[in-house]
Amino acid sequence: MRTLFDYDFKNIEGQEVRLRDYKDYVILIVNTASKCGFTPQFEGLERLYQQYKQKKFIIIGFPCNQFQNQDPGSNQTIQAFCDNTYGVSFLLSEKIEVNGLNTHPLYNFLKSNAPGILGSKRIKWNFTKFLIDRKGVVRKRFAPYVKPSQISSYIEKLI
Repeated sequence: MRTLFDYDFKNIEGQEVRLRDYKDYVILIVNTASKCGFTPQFEGLERLYQQYKQKKFIIIGFPCNQFQNQDPGSNQTIQAFCDNTYGVSFLLSEKIEVNGLNTHPLYNFLKSNAPGILGSKRIKWNFTKFLIDRKGVVRKRFAPYVKPSQISSYIEKLI
């Protein structure tokens, strides 16, 4: 049976990232978009990252353009936007798909291990969040409207 640590992805600069390098970390994975009503959540995500990063906590943002074309830019454009607008210092992947035939394998894993309401496996919108414990177990899925500040208590239980 595969675990989270069996997956790799490319960061926003195109370099390979191995999730097995983050064993013993608490991880928050979120599909992001630069032109969404939830985009200001980048600020709260960065705040969470700064608050907990010294305790082996990471956030990985996965830009996605599958929801009403809300992240149409190149990886470089997305990186510049995140840096310049929100000061994002947490890890970003290259743009991926989270639903459909070209779903990134990591997202198939996440959706299977933490289905949404009524067992739905689809990602319904940008800023769906998955919280993973230090052993790579997906502990919780958060809907897009859940603000990063509302996740603190869940993170603290795992740290």
